[in-house]
Amino acid sequence: MAGVTDAPFRTLCQRFQAGLTTSEMVTVKTEHWHTDKSRLRFAATDNDRIPHSVQIVGSDPAAMAAAAVQVEAGGADIIDINMGCPAKKVCKKAAGSALLKDEDLVTQILQYVVNAVSVPVTLKIRTGWDAQNRNAVTIARIAQDSGIQLLTVHGRTRACRFVGAVEYDTIADVKHAVEIPVIANGDITSVAVAQKVADYTGVDGIMIGRGALGQPWLIEAIAAGMQGKSITALSLAQKCQEIESHIRALHQFYGEYKGVCFSRKHMAWYLEHLELDCHYKQQFNRFQTVQEQLHFVQQLPLMLTKGKAA
Repeated sequence: MAGVTDAPFRTLCQRFQAGLTTSEMVTVKTEHWHTDKSRLRFAATDNDRIPHSVQIVGSDPAAMAAAAVQVEAGGADIIDINMGCPAKKVCKKAAGSALLKDEDLVTQILQYVVNAVSVPVTLKIRTGWDAQNRNAVTIARIAQDSGIQLLTVHGRTRACRFVGAVEYDTIADVKHAVEIPVIANGDITSVAVAQKVADYTGVDGIMIGRGALGQPWLIEAIAAGMQGKSITALSLAQKCQEIESHIRALHQFYGEYKGVCFSRKHMAWYLEHLELDCHYKQQFNRFQTVQEQLHFVQQLPLMLTKGKAA
């Protein structure tokens, strides 16, 4: 997820038992890679147990292959191709989920990238372009024939964006159509939903996206639940400790100015799940320094138990 799955957030998710995390998507226009924004997107976590997966986005087969070669040379263990992003600024460049309209181009891109690198190549797609053109099964077969090692399917079309209910029938059809591992994605917000989706589709795994925002500990609960286990829920104090650790990591990664900005984004999600009203979000957004932000986080248990700001 662009603007979200940076190294600090991926590190946090890995601590909560995520089996694989993927970087923010990186454009294949390598002339932009010299910027701080792009450089930070390539950053790996310090967890040697988890492969370093870098996601690339583009529409030109040769450019995609050339970028994949450079990403591999930079230390990536997995190259992930984005054909699932529904954002207008991506789709208007015929990239992301817009590619699903052109199956021949999909074939070219996948073959070029797979043949250019020695590391595994994975693919993220949607169920199709719109409700009348759900071609995920066809794309999945193309992916398998092209050498893709793992396929993740979001249960909406490009036209749906993130609106409306996710449909899992297409994901089940994809799973039955190919032999490569298939991962289900879309509105995985609880252990019960994850288990229901896994049982219904027969997929090999579950990808949690927006469901982890503000509650990364959900990943650990789902990982345990998928194995028929249960874990003790984090206490309020433990959650606040994890939030503080995340805020500190953001400031260390980005520096104070950008750290303040990125912390505001994540804190809004945390506060939503902690069920604190918008007053607290507004208060946090006024802070300009790491010291102010950390003091706020350290006072969260008091705010939650007594219902008043520190």
